[in-house]
Amino acid sequence: MKIKLTFWRAVFVVVMVLGLYSTYVRYAHGLGAVTNMSDQFPWGFWIGFDCLCGVMLAAGGFCIVGAVYLFNVESLHSVVRPAVLTAFLGYLLFIVGLLFDLGRPWFIWHQLIYMNPHSVMFEVGMCVMTYTTVLFFEFLPNVFERFNLKRPIKWIKRFYPVLIVLGILLSTLHQSSLGSLYLIMPSKLHPFWYSPALPFFFFGSAVAVGLAMTIFESTQSAKAMGRHLEIEVLVQLGGALLVALWVNALLRLEDYWRRDMLLQIFKPSYEAYFLWLELLFSFVIPITMLSFKKVRLSPQGLYLASVISLFGFITNRLNVSLIGFETYVGHHYVPKWTEFSVTLMIIAMGFFLFAVAVKYLPIFPPGRELAVNLSPGTEASHAMAAPVLTHAGD
Repeated sequence: MKIKLTFWRAVFVVVMVLGLYSTYVRYAHGLGAVTNMSDQFPWGFWIGFDCLCGVMLAAGGFCIVGAVYLFNVESLHSVVRPAVLTAFLGYLLFIVGLLFDLGRPWFIWHQLIYMNPHSVMFEVGMCVMTYTTVLFFEFLPNVFERFNLKRPIKWIKRFYPVLIVLGILLSTLHQSSLGSLYLIMPSKLHPFWYSPALPFFFFGSAVAVGLAMTIFESTQSAKAMGRHLEIEVLVQLGGALLVALWVNALLRLEDYWRRDMLLQIFKPSYEAYFLWLELLFSFVIPITMLSFKKVRLSPQGLYLASVISLFGFITNRLNVSLIGFETYVGHHYVPKWTEFSVTLMIIAMGFFLFAVAVKYLPIFPPGRELAVNLSPGTEASHAMAAPVLTHAGD
C-alpha cells in the first residue's frame, strides 16, 4: 500500500526527526545540552508546557465523565469516549514529558518506595500515576469491542462506577495540587500570579479547558475523519464553557480586588503585558464571542472561541511557571530550539495516536450523526432549527 506524502505528513516527519535528535542529545549529554534551565531557573518550558499545560489540556476526561455519569447529562454521552481517549493520551504524554525534564528519570519509581506524604509533589505524582491507571481501564472497553471480547467488557462494567468516582476524585486532587506547588514561593512568584487561591484557579481553569478541548477535538476529528458534527452537543458544551469562563473571570477579579491589585494590573510593565495577553484570550474575547447566540449556534464560532480560550489558559500556565519568576531571577528565560523540538514531537505523537485510535477503535458512536455542512460560511442556525438525524441502517 502506497502512502501519499502530504504537507502535514512531511511536517510530522520533520518534527519527529528533530525531536528524536534532541532526545538523543538530552539523554547522551544531559539537560544542560538541550535546555536553558539553570540553578536560578530550574523549572523551564518542559514543566510549564509539557506538564502544567499537558495535564490541564487532558481535563476533558473527568469533566465529561462527571457530567454524564454524576449529573446524568445523557446528551453528552457521545463525546465520553473521545474525551477519555484525549485524557488517556494526555496523561501518557505528560509522563513522557516528565521523563525528559527529570534529571535522573530512571529513579522515578523512588516515589513508590521513599514516600513523603507531606509533599505536594508526592501527592501530584501519586494521583497522576493512579489516574492514568484508571484511564487505562476506562479506555480498555474500546479495545475489547474492537475484537468482540464480550466477557472482559462485562468484568469492567462491574466496577466501572468505582472507576468513575476514582477518576473524578483523583483529577480534582491533582489539578488543584499543581497550583499548590507554587504556594511555597510567595517571594519568588510575581504578585500578578501568586495567590493563596492558586489551587482553586488551577482547578477552575482545568474545567474550562476540558470543555474547550472537547469542542476542539470534536471539530478536528469530524473534519479529519469525514464525520458530521453533533451540533446539539457542541452547543451544550459552548454554553457550559461560557459559564465556566465567567466563574473563572469573577474569581480572578475578586482575588485581585482582595489583594489590592486591581489598579496595578492596568499599569504598563513587562509582566503586565503578558497578563493582559492572558486575560484577553482567556476571558475577554471568548466570553464576548459566546455571549452572542449566533456564535453559540455556529460550529465555526464555537471552535474559534474554544481555541482562543485554550490559548489564553496556556498563556496563564506559562505566565505562572516562567514569566512570573523572571523578575526574581533577574533575567529572561528563553528556551533552546531543542526544548521546543521535544515539545512539538510530543504534541505530534498525541495527534498521531489519537488519529490511529479513532480510525481503528470504536471511539465515536456509528449509529447517530447530525447532517451539518462544515464548509466555511455555513449557517449552523439552520441546522439547529431543523436537525436531520441519520441512523445506521435506516
